Amino acid sequence: MDFEKLYHTYYMEVYSYMMTLARNAHLAEEITQEVFYKAMKTRHPYTGASGELTWLCAIAKNTFLDECRKRARFQETDEELPADLNLEEMFAKESVTLQIHQILHRMEEPYKEVFQLRIFGELSFQKIGQIFEKSEVWARVTYHRARLKIQERMEENEDGTKV
Repeated sequence: MDFEKLYHTYYMEVYSYMMTLARNAHLAEEITQEVFYKAMKTRHPYTGASGELTWLCAIAKNTFLDECRKRARFQETDEELPADLNLEEMFAKESVTLQIHQILHRMEEPYKEVFQLRIFGELSFQKIGQIFEKSEVWARVTYHRARLKIQERMEENEDGTKV
């Protein structure tokens, strides 16, 4: 495999994907470099079972998640809240956010990942389709169905049933 060609072909797409996940240029660049290093050094080389971009994005996602876990272990838990923050509003927003994350945690694939890539990763439907090796229309429909599932489960939760 020609890694130099792979690097030049997909660097910006992997970097853009990492920017949507990390929302930090330095971290995105660092992880993108790590992705290509891992791709070059891996014991499980690219087999052609999926597209090269899909393979690289899978490595990128796993590397990003590893980095998040690593940072969470070292993050200080006693951060101060801004003084001007309304605690009631913050609690309400955190409660809804937590509820959405709980619903997502229990949601079946591919709805879960498509929703996360679209909302948290801010990827286009075209890119999501490429990652799953499906069409843009498939990505749109899957995202829409995921949204409906989340809304239904949130309404159920408001009625007193479990998420």
